[in-house]
Amino acid sequence: MKSALLLVDLQNDFCHGGALAVHDADAVINVANRAIELCKVHEMSIIATQDWHPDDHGSFAVNAGTEPWTTGELNGLSQVWWPVHCVQEQPGAAFHPQLEKQSLDFVVRKGQNSGIDSYSAFFDNGHRAATPLHHWLKGNQINRLIVMGLATDYCVKFTVLDALDMGYQVALLEEGCRGVNLSPNDSQQAIEQMQQAGARLITLSELA
Repeated sequence: MKSALLLVDLQNDFCHGGALAVHDADAVINVANRAIELCKVHEMSIIATQDWHPDDHGSFAVNAGTEPWTTGELNGLSQVWWPVHCVQEQPGAAFHPQLEKQSLDFVVRKGQNSGIDSYSAFFDNGHRAATPLHHWLKGNQINRLIVMGLATDYCVKFTVLDALDMGYQVALLEEGCRGVNLSPNDSQQAIEQMQQAGARLITLSELA
């Protein structure tokens, strides 16, 4: 069993002061750095995802002529209308400055197609196109993922569910996740959904 650490969207726009800041997100960076350190001891690969949107992305409320945080439909799929965030090459799309970026072995950029949102690290929301992640993992004989990051109820959840569907074993580092919580219980429900699908909850101490 070969494992890798998968860090989901630890980017400036999702952290304090960002365009789509998640509550207490900055606390996740310390967890990520500790997880990186522990996983490197066990010679695990470290992977990170980045939301990487063109400025005309269809999920942006301003482009859809709607209000942020409301919901609608984008190209036949249910869509939350988001504030402009993680625009390619802009500071908000960069990794958090305190993240140990030099330890990353592979970076997956998602959400580059302006016509469809992409929460999962593996596919867009309609499963119409795949990222390079599955191919890279298979090329490195990795079959277990330790997942953490932002946000629990969106990109983490869909990444975990896709990974499980594709046959990976998944451990969720719960203390390294924070959620958007458009509804108060969204993150807790996401964790329960991931568990029911087969993910195992772990703590940092279990990586030591």
